[in-house]
Amino acid sequence: MMPPQVEIEVPLLRALVSLGGKAAARDVYAAVTKQFPQLTEVDTSEPLPSGNGNRWTNRIQWVRQTLVSRGEVTSAGYGVWAVTDKGLARLQGSGEVRPATAAGKTDRAATPAPKVEPLKVEDVASVLHSANLEELAEEYAAAFEKKVIQTLLDIEPARFELFATELMTAYGFRTMKVTNDRPAPDGGIDGDGELKVGLATMRAAFQCKKWQGSVGRPEIDKFRGAIQGQFEHGYFFATSTFSIGTRQVSIKAGAVPVYLFDGHEIVQLMIEKGLGITRRRVEIYDDSIETLFESD
Repeated sequence: MMPPQVEIEVPLLRALVSLGGKAAARDVYAAVTKQFPQLTEVDTSEPLPSGNGNRWTNRIQWVRQTLVSRGEVTSAGYGVWAVTDKGLARLQGSGEVRPATAAGKTDRAATPAPKVEPLKVEDVASVLHSANLEELAEEYAAAFEKKVIQTLLDIEPARFELFATELMTAYGFRTMKVTNDRPAPDGGIDGDGELKVGLATMRAAFQCKKWQGSVGRPEIDKFRGAIQGQFEHGYFFATSTFSIGTRQVSIKAGAVPVYLFDGHEIVQLMIEKGLGITRRRVEIYDDSIETLFESD
């Protein structure tokens, strides 16, 4: 039986330390798996219902996202996970490791931190039992969105551009391709394609940015300048957010419209079009046992 997520947190931190403080995700999966000898090959290869990956690595990814949100794990490059000082402090507090390597740092003095215990399974069950299901659904959706965005941040820029072509194709665009046409520094065109509207065919260009900070107006102005006169409209994808001022100038009279999609909107499009994301129904039950014993 697979361990619950709360029981994988410390083993994941321990695995990163054993790998020198940082490692590629595939190596982390293997190092975490070794710490659960009770897992069988069937357990670790069980596919998700969607067919996208397997349950075990997906569960480790969820644990990683939890640790990222706590500041105990961070990204050290494309597809590379790293333990932070906070993550080391958690292990040091439990007496598992001496002051050691955190994302490439060595021989740093560290003050032992109080032991931080993961939530117990029974505590989680208690929370779930008393929680409002609608609130749980909202929390799950927010956590899932962060997980998807983190995955997009981890991939290489070239793969992110290919992802944008897949996203636009799923939305009805044709002949989408990556072009990397850059007439201006950091303000060029990552790809283009066509959209058929009635009897007309409109040319569209896009640009992608894997940012974690808010995208400002200058980026949109540069992109619009690159596509002006060549395309009827543009699409700007960013894993982060857009400032209010940026959104206000994305559509203006006399200029090529630039449609903005931030991290949240990208994930919503993926869900809507089933691009890399599959919906699953969850059954919820209501009992009316009392009515069985009511007298007529």
